[in-house]
Amino acid sequence: MVGVFVLLALVILVAGIFTLGGQQKRFGKMIQVRTVFDNVAGLKAGNNVWFSGVKIGTVKRIDFSGNSQVEIAMNIEEDAQRYIRRDAKARLSSESLIGNKIIEIYGGNPQSPPVQDGDVLRSAPVLSTDAMMETLQENNQNLLLITNDFKVLSGKLARGEGMVGALLTDSTVADNFRSVVSGLQRASANTVRVSGALSRFTEKLDTKGGLANELLTDTLVFDQLKASINQLQQTTSSAAQMTDDLKRATQKLSSDKNAVGVLLNDEAFATDLKKTMDNLEASTEKFDENMEALQHNFLLRGFFKKKAKNKARPPAQ
Repeated sequence: MVGVFVLLALVILVAGIFTLGGQQKRFGKMIQVRTVFDNVAGLKAGNNVWFSGVKIGTVKRIDFSGNSQVEIAMNIEEDAQRYIRRDAKARLSSESLIGNKIIEIYGGNPQSPPVQDGDVLRSAPVLSTDAMMETLQENNQNLLLITNDFKVLSGKLARGEGMVGALLTDSTVADNFRSVVSGLQRASANTVRVSGALSRFTEKLDTKGGLANELLTDTLVFDQLKASINQLQQTTSSAAQMTDDLKRATQKLSSDKNAVGVLLNDEAFATDLKKTMDNLEASTEKFDENMEALQHNFLLRGFFKKKAKNKARPPAQ
C-alpha cells in the first residue's frame, strides 16, 4: 500500500512538473531576447511575455544595467520568432487591473527581418500605477469642482436667478420669450414668402422677349442701349456747357463793366438815358411843330402843295 501511494505521488509529481513546465515554456525550443526599462514596476522572473494577445514566452532574468536601468532577459518560443520583427517594441502591461505584470511585444515593420537570438528590443515608456493614480486623483478633483459648480448653478436656477432661472420660474419672462419665438416664426414665414416672390420675379426676368432678358442676353440691344447712354452723356455734357455759358453771360449782365451791364445795373445811367429819351421825344414834338409851321409858311406853302399833288396823282401806266 505504501508503494502504491509512493508511485501515485511520483506520477502526480511528474505530471505536475510537465504541466508547469509546459505553462512556463520550459521544454520547448526557445530563443532569448533582451530589453531595457527605466522602471519594471514590480515585474518578476517567470512572468509571461505576450505578443498580439498570445503567450509566447516568460521572463528569464532581471538585472540592473547602466544608470539605474533594468535589463530584462526573455525566453521566446522559436515558433513565434518569425512573427516578431527586429524593430518591434516591448512595454510593461498587466494581465488584469490588479493582475501580474507582463511584457507585451508589439509593432514592427513587416519588411523588417525576424528577431534573432540575443537581439535587444526597444522599450516603450512605462506608465506607472502611481502616475495613473495621480492622474485619476486630479480627474476626481476636477470632477468635484464641476459638481460643485453645477450645484451652485442648479441652486440659482431653482431660485430664479439669471435669464435661464427667470425663464424657468417667471411666467412673464416665459410669455415674453414665447412672443419672441412667435415673432421669429412669423419673420421666418415672411422670409419664405419673400424668397418665393424673389424667385418668381427672377423667373419673369428670365422670360424670353422681356426687356431684362434682352438686356442680359441680346448683345444688339445692349449695344443700342450703350450708344443711347453715350448720346445721353454727350447731351448732358452739352447742357452743362450751355449752363456754364449762360452762367458766365449772367455774370457779365450783372457786371457794370459793359454796356448791357451798365444799362441793367447802373441806376444813374438809366436815369440819364430816360432823361435823354424824354428830351428826344420833346425835340421830336417840337420838330413836328416846326415842320407844320413851315408848311403854313407862305414861302414854302407852294412846295408842300406841289408835293401833295404829286403824291395824290396816280402812277403812270
